[in-house]
Amino acid sequence: MMLLPPSRPQAGAPAVLKIVIAGGFGAGKTTAVGAVSEIPPLSTEEYLTEASADVDSLAGIEAKQTTTVAFDFGRLSLPDAPVPLELFLFGTPGQDRFVDLWYDLSRGAVGAVVLVDTRRLESSFTPVSFFEDIGLPFVVAINQFDGAHRYLPDQVRTALELLPSVPVVTCDARDPNHVAGVLLTLIDHAVQNATANRVHRAPTTSLQDA
Repeated sequence: MMLLPPSRPQAGAPAVLKIVIAGGFGAGKTTAVGAVSEIPPLSTEEYLTEASADVDSLAGIEAKQTTTVAFDFGRLSLPDAPVPLELFLFGTPGQDRFVDLWYDLSRGAVGAVVLVDTRRLESSFTPVSFFEDIGLPFVVAINQFDGAHRYLPDQVRTALELLPSVPVVTCDARDPNHVAGVLLTLIDHAVQNATANRVHRAPTTSLQDA
């Protein structure tokens, strides 16, 4: 899959980056986008109905009443970053049946955040595999729900069979500072990944080439 590069800013303008917020059903994606967005977030939340009961399990999240049916959108400006940034945040629907939409939302993104709910860890395997398959840099953020058991990042890394290079952090998706910190971790990871790829692709020279 070809991913479009981030836009190149004009002199003095912030760099505009697209970031995907993914994760399983009920992992906190809508909450995270809403917590950090400086504009009223666009949300496509709809109430759950009895018709979805057979496909959208509420085990462990029985209080959940709504679900994203298209995407969430928010914006965050970071003018004080080493390079001024403007982040466009796209939250995905969590259910596996929306994977085709994930491709569209990931087009042109510099990276993704996979929010993890340790009460329903099995729902994280599909988004993790998705970003691995399309080659998009991602970080895993463990959303620390009230009352949920606290697992160490290395325990979650092992459970999800993540590569050592994938950052794993903890956060509270309701806290703007936590979410912003996760986004900065992702940007740093994406930059390092892009730099490593450029070095890997750099032509080599030898005496024979001289």
